[in-house]
Formats: sequence, structure tokens, C-alpha cells
Amino acid sequence: MAEPFDAVVVGAGPAGSAAALVLARAGCSVCLFERGPFPGSKNMYGGVVYGRILDGLVPAWWNEMPVQRWITRRSTMVMTPTQALTVDFRTDAWGKPPYNGATTLRPELDRWLTGKAVEAGATLVCSTVATGLLRDERGRIAGVRTDRPDSDLPARAVVACDGVNSFLAKEAGLHRRAEPEHFALGVKEVLSLPAEEIDRRFNLSPGEGMDIEILGATQGIPGGGFLYTNVDTIAVGLVLGLPALAERGVRPEELIADLKRHPAIAPLVRGSTLVEYSAHVVPEGGIDAMPDLATDGMVVAGDAACMALAAGVWLEGVNFAIGSGAAAGEAVAAAIAAGDTSRGALMGYRRRLESSFVLQNHRRLRPIARLSTSERMQTRYPALACDLVEAVFTVADPAPKRGMLRLTREHLKRDRLKTREVVADLLTAFRSLR
Repeated sequence: MAEPFDAVVVGAGPAGSAAALVLARAGCSVCLFERGPFPGSKNMYGGVVYGRILDGLVPAWWNEMPVQRWITRRSTMVMTPTQALTVDFRTDAWGKPPYNGATTLRPELDRWLTGKAVEAGATLVCSTVATGLLRDERGRIAGVRTDRPDSDLPARAVVACDGVNSFLAKEAGLHRRAEPEHFALGVKEVLSLPAEEIDRRFNLSPGEGMDIEILGATQGIPGGGFLYTNVDTIAVGLVLGLPALAERGVRPEELIADLKRHPAIAPLVRGSTLVEYSAHVVPEGGIDAMPDLATDGMVVAGDAACMALAAGVWLEGVNFAIGSGAAAGEAVAAAIAAGDTSRGALMGYRRRLESSFVLQNHRRLRPIARLSTSERMQTRYPALACDLVEAVFTVADPAPKRGMLRLTREHLKRDRLKTREVVADLLTAFRSLR
């Protein structure tokens, strides 16, 4: 058998690349391997990369990371089939260093971050699939088996970043029984438009971008929608709870088509050309679905550890993947330096996550994540908000306007919403966001 690496990292996505980068910089011998022909070839996401997580890994990352547009506008939109209410924020501060967030293309982002790991000394192997775990005479994990003849990879520790439904985590006994409600289907269309037309439609200057998060676009299926701008494309998509999607029997591409026909979205996508359609299972169970994070000889990070955070209209995966991958790399490097890769030694990984934004945000936003799947949040509150604003701005006659409190009471009664439920939901949101 070949001389073992200090660590083998499975999956060259953001989590795996961050783990390999940290390990290599710590002086460990690292093999990072990827099942696709190149990093990012198998990946999909629908959002923005927020740079603060990169500050500690790649100082002044904005000078070299492949960026499509710097996000200077963020909007939250709630809608009914015929209405839309949007809270829109923009700032010039996000359009200059150190920047806040950017849209990127996953093949470009993943290749760039993997390249950083390779520059630090990691060995990258592509077109290779992990088929199982190697174990030593005591039954401890001691590397991975691959689909290449005579190419098993022995290692002192394994970092499993092999994505949602991680086979390695399951084989290691880390995952509990998967619950369908802990998963969603992310679907996305990429639509081509000239850069100058995107600037005009979204009121942007060259290089600036916009991110719109949407609630009420899923026909009552738990989830949300999104739209964001690249250089010369627009990405529009939905995240849909799997159980409800299956129960409804509606195809996700039909829901995207409905979203694109909505009067608030249609003018933004009109005349565009479809260049890509993709779909991917998303782990959105958060802390309720996370596996045990470590066992003798192995830790699990990124989507494989259900690190994506879903809260209301917000689903964030890439930044939590990078954060968990970096923490995994630090913990494994410390364990290797101490000559002890037992579960106890590797649990330093969880302690790092507990003291970072990764698990702190998961715990803090857990109540909102649960609330966001309710029928009130998905359909009734968007309708209530849109109808109230429409009533306030509608000029039907010269009579004095009714007070906002009276209007609210009338609409709560009409929509059969109980005041105590609304107050309880508001308190849940306030406590989570304070």
C-alpha cells in the first residue's frame, strides 16, 4: 500500500478546498480529490458569496477571486399571484474594498479556491470517485477506496466533503436516518441578456449586481425564490421542500415558468435566452439534520454535514461550507500534529464550529427556519402584507383614510389569522434577529 497522506479530503467544492488549503498551510501532506473532471463541474448554487469568510484564508481576496458582479443592491420581495411588495436596499459601500458580497460562477470559484490549496502544497486528483472507507486492524478509518484500480488512498485522517447525502458519512455511521423534510430541491435557470441591458433593467452601474430573495413564489410549497445578476446572465430559481413538492405533483420547471410570468419579474427577464437549467438536492434541515461531525479518523463538513442554513427567504450554503471546511482543516491539522486522530481529538472540530458563526447562526436562526415552512409564512403573510399596502395606497374616494391598525384588524379577520399567532411569530423573528 502507498505511503499514507496525512489527510485525504473528498470533494473539491468550497468546503473541501478550504479544508485542504488550511491543512496544506499547516504542513500536512494532503490529497484533495474530486469526482468531476475539474473542481466545480458538478456543482450548483443560487446565491452570493460573502467575502468576510475569505478574509482569514486569502487576504485581499477581492483582487483575485473570479467575480461576476459586486452586490450593491439586496431586495426582499413578498408576492401573491398578482401583487408584489419589495424592501430594496442599496449602498455604494458594498461596491468597493473590502466589499460585502459577489455573484460568481461555481466552476470559476471552485477552481480558484482549489488552486489556492494546490499552491499551498495539496495534491489534486480529479475524475476519481470515493467508493468506500479504508480501515485499520482496529476498525478505525484509515483512508478511502476509489474507483481507480490499485488507487486506494491511505491517510491518517479523512475529511468528507462529498456533498448532500454523503455516502462516506453514512458508511462511517455518522448520519442518522434522513428525514424527507430536511431536504429541498433547488432549481435554477440561467438566462442570457446583454450586460448593458442588465444594468438598465436593474438600475445598476457596470460591475454592480443585485440579489432578490422572494417569498410567496412557490404556490404554498415550503421554500422561496431568488433572482441575481451576473455579468451577462440572470439566474432565477426556486428552493422547494421535497415532501410538499412530491405531494403537489407539480414539476419545478412549471413553477419557475410561473415565477418568470409574474408581473414583478416578467419585465426583468423579458427577451432573455435560456442557456442553462439545473437542479440539485439541498440540505436545509440545519442543526436538526446534522450528523455526528467526527469519528475515529474522520470529520465531515459542508453540505455533507448539512451546514447549509435556510431561514425564511434566505438559504446560504457556500459561506457555511467554507467556514466548516476551514474549521475541519484546523482540527485535523492539530490532531495530526498531536499524533492522535481519535474521535476525542477530532472533536476539536465541533468546538471550533461552536465558537464560529457557523453553528452560532444555525442555533440563533433555528426558530425562523422552522417558522418559514409554515403555511402562514408561505402564503398568508405575503397576502396580508400586499393587501394592506394596496389598501393604503388605493384612492377609491375622497373619504378619509382608515387607520392602519383598523385595516390590519380587518385583514387579519378576513384571512382568518389569529392575533396571538401573528404576535408569537413576530416575537420569534425578533428574538432570532436581535
